[in-house]
Amino acid sequence: MPLTNDKDIADVLRSVKTIALLGASHKPQRPSYQVMAFLLEHGYTVIPVNPALAGTQLQGQLVYASLEAIPQSIDMVDVFRNASFLPAIVEKTLQKAIGIIWTQLDVVDEAAGTHAENNGVKIIMDRCPAIEWPRLRQLGLL
Repeated sequence: MPLTNDKDIADVLRSVKTIALLGASHKPQRPSYQVMAFLLEHGYTVIPVNPALAGTQLQGQLVYASLEAIPQSIDMVDVFRNASFLPAIVEKTLQKAIGIIWTQLDVVDEAAGTHAENNGVKIIMDRCPAIEWPRLRQLGLL
């Protein structure tokens, strides 16, 4: 089961420092751009991933072509990709020993989520950290 408990989600947001954002966009009107800006403003290190933008800078951060190309350790993968990509993303996350996957609104694949959990990866599905962070802060959990 994906994490749904407010305390568990707050624990994730408190413990995570470095986030790989898959599906990063250079277009300010796109949710991935806005969420990246939010996360950066709140002190997270965000590493954008987008093969079409690889090697460029996005919001002051170097863009990588793939999760595998990121040389540093990652605490969480934030997924702005179609749910059909989630099984492959889970496999790449397992290969890099990343402990948390967060999928954005409408990105749901229960089988991929179960596979991640069965291999020790926490997963939060169909939620947005830029929505959850202020909500949990208001509840006094952050």
